[in-house]
Amino acid sequence: MTQTKRVGARSISQIAPDILQQINRGELATANLTEWLAVDQVALLEHQLHLLGRSDYLPELLAQIQEQKKPSTHSTCRVIGRTLGRLTLEHGDEALLQQLASHPSDMLRCWAAYAQPQTSLQEALRYIYPFARDEHFGVREVAWFALRQQIIDELDEAIPALADWARTDESEYIRRFASEATRPCGVWCEHITRLKEQPELGLPILTPLSRDSSRYVQNSVGNWLNDASKTQPQFVEALCQTWLQEHDCPETRYITKRALRSLHK
Repeated sequence: MTQTKRVGARSISQIAPDILQQINRGELATANLTEWLAVDQVALLEHQLHLLGRSDYLPELLAQIQEQKKPSTHSTCRVIGRTLGRLTLEHGDEALLQQLASHPSDMLRCWAAYAQPQTSLQEALRYIYPFARDEHFGVREVAWFALRQQIIDELDEAIPALADWARTDESEYIRRFASEATRPCGVWCEHITRLKEQPELGLPILTPLSRDSSRYVQNSVGNWLNDASKTQPQFVEALCQTWLQEHDCPETRYITKRALRSLHK
């Protein structure tokens, strides 16, 4: 029998107490962004580290959480993940990363995505890959957030690597990652100045996705170009015209309409 997908509450106040308790114990995954934002990560951390036999990591983790100047769900997730990454490296505790990465709780998998060791870009991409194609929306978003700064710092290496994902990967989640992680402006993240000034650098990623069959991917590509239209409108106009001339199909029409929405208000 197929299990019915749980529908999340529309507001934090509407989350049933028993549901929230299960989420905060790591026994249930969040069903939507409202639930994800409602997670008590300190309670979840304390409960799960006790179960995993890593309570000795708690003092350092709690200290780092308390040092945040502007705490939010996402910033706390990042702090916990990065601190866990450092602690597991210091203790040679790779087993904990594996436990977090395969945990039923989406938030623990989010922590694992941020816990990636500071390595080469290619190694970082290999590490983040399973999180980028995770079935949970929150884990997929955190995956590209986690790698964003390294992509900015190593853009010349990142673009061809992500272009390969865009061209060849069968997963719509991975193809979307390639686009979303390189958006010139993005959402709640640092902008990529070089792509705002030279969006043509992103063509190796964008071109293979110009008629992608996935609406998830189409939205990301359209948003990528809409970002670029704020600084290089002529480039976006010309590219959309070229794409439509090359393949005037429903997928490309949708992408270009989304790409030009700020210019054609």
